[in-house]
Amino acid sequence: MTISAPDRPAARAKAATPPKGPVQGVLGLGALTAVVIGSMIGSGVFNLPQNLAAGAGPLAIIIGWTISGIGILALAFVYQGLSTRKPDLNAGPYAYAKAGFGAFVGFNSAWGYWLSAWIGNVSYAVVMFSALSYFFPPFGEGNTWPALIGASVVLWLIHALILSGVKQAAFANVITTIAKVAPIVLLIVVVIFAFKLDVFTLDFNGLATPALGSVLDQVKSTMLITLWVFIGIEGASVVSGRARKRKDIGIATFAGFITTLSIYALVSLLSLGVVSRPELAALKNPSMAGVLEHVVGPWGAILINVALVVSVLGAFLAWTLLAAEVPYASSRDGTMPRFFGKENRNGAPSTSLWITNGLVQLFLILTMVANSTYLSLLYIASTAILIPYIFSGAYALKLAVTGEAYKRDENRGRDMLAGGVATLYGAWLVYAAGPTYLLMAAMLYAPGIAIYVWARRENGEKVFTPIEIGIAVGIVIAAIVAAYLIWNGSISPL
Repeated sequence: MTISAPDRPAARAKAATPPKGPVQGVLGLGALTAVVIGSMIGSGVFNLPQNLAAGAGPLAIIIGWTISGIGILALAFVYQGLSTRKPDLNAGPYAYAKAGFGAFVGFNSAWGYWLSAWIGNVSYAVVMFSALSYFFPPFGEGNTWPALIGASVVLWLIHALILSGVKQAAFANVITTIAKVAPIVLLIVVVIFAFKLDVFTLDFNGLATPALGSVLDQVKSTMLITLWVFIGIEGASVVSGRARKRKDIGIATFAGFITTLSIYALVSLLSLGVVSRPELAALKNPSMAGVLEHVVGPWGAILINVALVVSVLGAFLAWTLLAAEVPYASSRDGTMPRFFGKENRNGAPSTSLWITNGLVQLFLILTMVANSTYLSLLYIASTAILIPYIFSGAYALKLAVTGEAYKRDENRGRDMLAGGVATLYGAWLVYAAGPTYLLMAAMLYAPGIAIYVWARRENGEKVFTPIEIGIAVGIVIAAIVAAYLIWNGSISPL
């Protein structure tokens, strides 16, 4: 049962012909896998040692990775299953939410995913120039005037590359993905030989440091960070309309998951056996540079800072592709206004790309004015993507329970389990995020309601059902509360 009533035939008849679909068959298995890995491995992995050690001991970090690994594995199963059972649904999370729970929920999934994608790109720009400050101090923490100018130049160069064609941009992403994984593997090998068990087990549960709180509090502190580094697991599904073979989407998703989980867990846990947790928590980011410098000397820090710049550049490219793809694809079925669906002569989603990167540019300026750091942007982007993840899992669970898209005697147990775990994982993350970032996310979701109304009226469709009106009112109230709390200084927007 969906929240929204089905589209009326008369309304569909009045709607204008949708823009032509994406260029089919340009991305093979290698390119799809690179999109998944490239969108997941960005700046987060280079900051993991410090980010996790600042709020948790080794035991809580192990528990955190276990929870995230199970949750993301369930999501990987969800996206693998949905990509084959619903081959007509392209663009990943938003399409699944709309098919399962109605137009307004689908729109909010598309809107939330898009928000997360381009806000994440702002954080990539900030951390890239923070890393470059190792060589050029005027870049500071990535939020100074020189950093803003440099980030703007990079942003519009990537913009030009994507406008030249998605296939060319995907090839560039393959190259940067290989270039950024190599030094991380080198660090893992070096740190394995430097690992000391007595350092790792010192204050293993973190309870000797009262500021960390209980083990549960510590685990909660890891949740948004571990989610952040896995965002992108759905990358192959988002660009599924451009895949050569449908089955490659599931293969690319699992290859990306296994690769990144192995890298993340090894980097964060092995570092705790080289540098004690308090020292690790005090390191300047990218903290991976400090860890390698501790083992091999100054050249280690130089290598990691260079690798970080390459990695973030690749993630910036991958996420610009994904960020532009969602409003472009969702405009084709009336979820977003039609103008988002315009292409240029190279088949690139030009209008969507211009709007997306225009917002990235605006927020780059705001980060400088507000003196914002990478981590605060990370939390906002991570919170914004929870809605798409929850409803992807819920849709897979719904299909498995009802038997839709299954053969009569087909076993649905695994898909029920995957859908249920993915949905619960999303709900757990909402709890772990806490009210502050949820309220901030509501401020970003609220303006989307006007865009939704625009799109529905443009297609001559009923705007809201009674239940959807209630959801919309709830979002607006939460946004007003957030604005008031920011105004009186109770919370900070960035």
